[in-house]
Amino acid sequence: MSDQPGVDAVDTAVYTVPTDAPEADGTLAWNRTTLVLVTVRSGSTTGLGYTYAPAATAHVVRELLAGTVTGLPAHDVPRANEDMCRTVRNAGLPGVAAQAIAAVDIALWDLKARLLGLPLVHLLGAARDEVPVYGSGGFTTYDSARQERQLRGWAEEQGIPRVKIKIGESWGGREDRDLERVARARATVGDTAELYVDANGAYTGGQAVRVAGRLADQGVTWFEEPVSSDHLTTLADIRGRTPMDVTAGEYGYTLPYFAHMLAAGAVDCLQADVTRCGGITVWLRAAALAHAHGLDVSGHCAPHAHAHAAASVPNLRHLEWFHDHVRIERLLFDGVLDPGGGSVTPGADGAPGLGLTLAAERAAPYRVE
Repeated sequence: MSDQPGVDAVDTAVYTVPTDAPEADGTLAWNRTTLVLVTVRSGSTTGLGYTYAPAATAHVVRELLAGTVTGLPAHDVPRANEDMCRTVRNAGLPGVAAQAIAAVDIALWDLKARLLGLPLVHLLGAARDEVPVYGSGGFTTYDSARQERQLRGWAEEQGIPRVKIKIGESWGGREDRDLERVARARATVGDTAELYVDANGAYTGGQAVRVAGRLADQGVTWFEEPVSSDHLTTLADIRGRTPMDVTAGEYGYTLPYFAHMLAAGAVDCLQADVTRCGGITVWLRAAALAHAHGLDVSGHCAPHAHAHAAASVPNLRHLEWFHDHVRIERLLFDGVLDPGGGSVTPGADGAPGLGLTLAAERAAPYRVE
């Protein structure tokens, strides 16, 4: 252990970026997004990680996690992850604490790869060269013109053959508009692109089944969170009664959460968010759990935090190219990936770690802490 480089320091910064238009899904509305950045240092080498979470997440990093991680061997990321999980026992792991751990864990993996001079995907070991992506946005607040521009941007300008829009507006209270927007989306992208929808848990069980029949008429193949993922029995029932894939998992903060979801037979594809579930360390374990159940895994949002890990698992379906997070990551970081043609290729430029560097001058106006 004494011959290994150690973690010398852990720092945080918080950035809040306004959306480019009012946004909402089936159960929530927002006009800004906050990114909590964590940097870890070993000697002259720095790794970065981040999560999309409240600014309080940075306080958890500073007050609970920094002291736990500082002094540990920089190469032993799973050890640091386990120590952080034990540190937050009384604070409560699910939620903000898990997001704080995720940001530190991602930064530690980035640091380790940089210390070794490797792209992270080469450190983890690649299962594929290219990571498929799908364009994601289509917020319920969009009018038809804005939705069409966004969808054409992905499908025509960038050549992404998979797109997703939000439905379930007003907790399922505007079902007719949901279905009209889906029909318009299909007309925009044509018959060759895959069309996905995300209800963010807005529907009731019976309503979700009814809506699914209409979605099938438009060739929808992905129905995300038709009901809340808290209700696994209902989710599994809907899965058995609908023709498209039923998916969920983005609110998983712990590995047992994913185990319960898979044991319930609730999903056709497991979604996991590396910035929520405890970082790359736990995301890889969730992907392995899905693989053991014969299911694919999909990376939820935060595309540049996921890309290298996503390329390292054999059962990856795709990665969410989420409008808000793509905007923020392009703004705050240099070294972002190009989704042209419908996929990204992490590590192709040989840059170590995640391949990202903070664009300090561009980021400065958005720093709030």
